[in-house]
Amino acid sequence: MAFDPRPIGVFDSGVGGLSVVRAIVEAMPFESIVYLGDTARLPYGTKSRETVIRYARRAARVLAERDVKMVVVACNTASAVALGALSDLLAPVPVVGVVEPGARAAVATGARRILVLATEGTVRGGAYERAIARIRPEASVASVACPLFVGLAEEGWTDGQVPRLVAEAYVAPHRTPPPEAVVLGCTHFPLLADAIAEACGSKAVLVDSAATTAAQVKARLRAREAEAPIGPPGRIELFATDGVDRFARVGGRFLGRPIDPTDVQLVNLP
Repeated sequence: MAFDPRPIGVFDSGVGGLSVVRAIVEAMPFESIVYLGDTARLPYGTKSRETVIRYARRAARVLAERDVKMVVVACNTASAVALGALSDLLAPVPVVGVVEPGARAAVATGARRILVLATEGTVRGGAYERAIARIRPEASVASVACPLFVGLAEEGWTDGQVPRLVAEAYVAPHRTPPPEAVVLGCTHFPLLADAIAEACGSKAVLVDSAATTAAQVKARLRAREAEAPIGPPGRIELFATDGVDRFARVGGRFLGRPIDPTDVQLVNLP
């Protein structure tokens, strides 16, 4: 049986993309992963398109130097504005983003009224609206920038009155008519799913693109006969561009298990 033993490369502007790593590990436990969090430059969501593309290209080069067989762009903002540039840069290495899988998952719910909660950069680029329109042109899509969610998730303020009030403030103007599906368009936002669900109403289906992205990664590796066979569990290598201790402390919330700071390597982006 043919397979490619090289790791999967994943990058994000910070630690939120570890939720995508977690989903990949659950779907493909025998794959090794190299993860890069560009913590020195986060957040990408408030940066210009040109700046995000420049940062994303630098991160992708670091992963390419580690001979990865695929690059997963876990950052929604980078997926929204830099996917084409990265595909050109890395060819023939395939590149997978999180926007298209998230859009497909939202449409698969059967919803016609879809609310996208994302960063400023993702909303400004309109990537989810375009992706959903290609699949279901008749769907009504509203997008809301929710920058405060990022800080709440990273500080662990995911329960209680503060996240509920923030979610209510973001969602309230878009409840008439109520959304049928809500896309969590940033890797940080699933940590606030309870507060978001309460604000959106019981009939809204929350869509987290991490699992859908992992499914797409698996399908594309299988199509290329590059999927790792059954064997020992894959390894996860962690790289950060700044703040190793904070990366480990906050990143564990997204990965779903503790991270030892000594397991995180510092790297400079060229």
